[in-house]
Amino acid sequence: MDAVERRILQVIDQRAEDILFFAEETFHTAEAGFCEERTAARVAAFMRSLGLQTEERLALTGVRARIGKAEGPVACVIGELDGIYCKDHPFADRQTGMSHACGHHMQLAVLIGAACALSDPQVLASLDGAVDLLAVPAEEHVGTERRNRLLAASKIHACCGKSELLCNGALDNVDLALTTHAHMVPCGREFLLGNPSSNGYISKTIRLLGKASHAAIAPHEGVNALDAASLGFSALGMLRSTFREQDYVRAHFIMTKGGTATNVVPDEVVIEGQVRAKTMEAMRGASEKVNRAFQAGAYAFGARAEVIDEQGYLPVRYLAAVPAQIEAAKLLEPETDFETVTPFMHNAACTDVGDLTHVLPVVNFSMGGFTGALHSADFTVTDVDQAYILPAKLMALTVYRLLKDGAKQAREVMANFQPVFTRTEYREYVEAFYRTQEP
Repeated sequence: MDAVERRILQVIDQRAEDILFFAEETFHTAEAGFCEERTAARVAAFMRSLGLQTEERLALTGVRARIGKAEGPVACVIGELDGIYCKDHPFADRQTGMSHACGHHMQLAVLIGAACALSDPQVLASLDGAVDLLAVPAEEHVGTERRNRLLAASKIHACCGKSELLCNGALDNVDLALTTHAHMVPCGREFLLGNPSSNGYISKTIRLLGKASHAAIAPHEGVNALDAASLGFSALGMLRSTFREQDYVRAHFIMTKGGTATNVVPDEVVIEGQVRAKTMEAMRGASEKVNRAFQAGAYAFGARAEVIDEQGYLPVRYLAAVPAQIEAAKLLEPETDFETVTPFMHNAACTDVGDLTHVLPVVNFSMGGFTGALHSADFTVTDVDQAYILPAKLMALTVYRLLKDGAKQAREVMANFQPVFTRTEYREYVEAFYRTQEP
């Protein structure tokens, strides 16, 4: 361990009380995606308290502070601002039902803890590159009604925070991203280093349109959209046997409208849901099967099916742990232990980090320190050092290792990465979803 690394650990230990206070305050004030006003203000205020200039209102609520040298790679440390709807969580907002059962407050603690260390003059002088300290909105799936309202008003141009930042150019100068999350795959260690693959998804709205009539006097004159929907769900159930296990396909839906009165043949049914899979190819193939299932149900009854495919998240591409992470984690021994991801690990959930992995290299780790299930009422942090302080140290040490000595390790990560999309191609991919929805 060199003098700069000792300084990183010292600074975070000195600021531990401030980091814990920030994390606990954030945990109790969760907000919905693209609406994280109080959380964003709290992040910005903390960054300013470090003497950092902040850029605010990125993708409506995002906050960024940049430190370091103009020459060299730009490493972007990311924390997520939003909470999840989980009204039964004991610390959920009583009006909105939002809570941090997602663990995003842990990420923000890591972000501001790393900011404390990396902005220290001794540490900052050792970085041969720049660091973007970025709090990003709307990782969780934003509800259809609110999302469409923001899209219609041109306040956003994509469905989630990281996609919006990729589309609006805010990440154009970023060379690699560093992310973290509460453990999402089984892991008995404090840290899991690297990025296991995870599912992506396509979001769907399906409208089945029939014809209303009196359900008792003239049912034969109606076209029952609810029956058409039921047939579509039955077809979907049969289709599940055609999904390959290695594709991790998930198709889950809710019915948001199923009729207007019990004595009227339902003439409109609205179904919303997601089709998830491990790869873009599998995601699109399963999506087409779902479309056919509901179109066939509509055809059988003489109804009409309108299917709108909406932007979701791209699958997370597997990215192995990089040497800088492993070296940094070893510096924290014997306080902590870790393991590294393997190609056989997979997370069936989705995150918009997947979109990042298609465009630029992502250095990721996940951490423990909590009990209960993510997105559930029993989620709670049980070890504040493991959840907040040690991850902040790991993040800051990793950034230092990437950017020291002429940013040698950062440049190696960048050279070994093969993007799926250029930034222009990614924007075209996103825009295609919204062009197909225009009248």
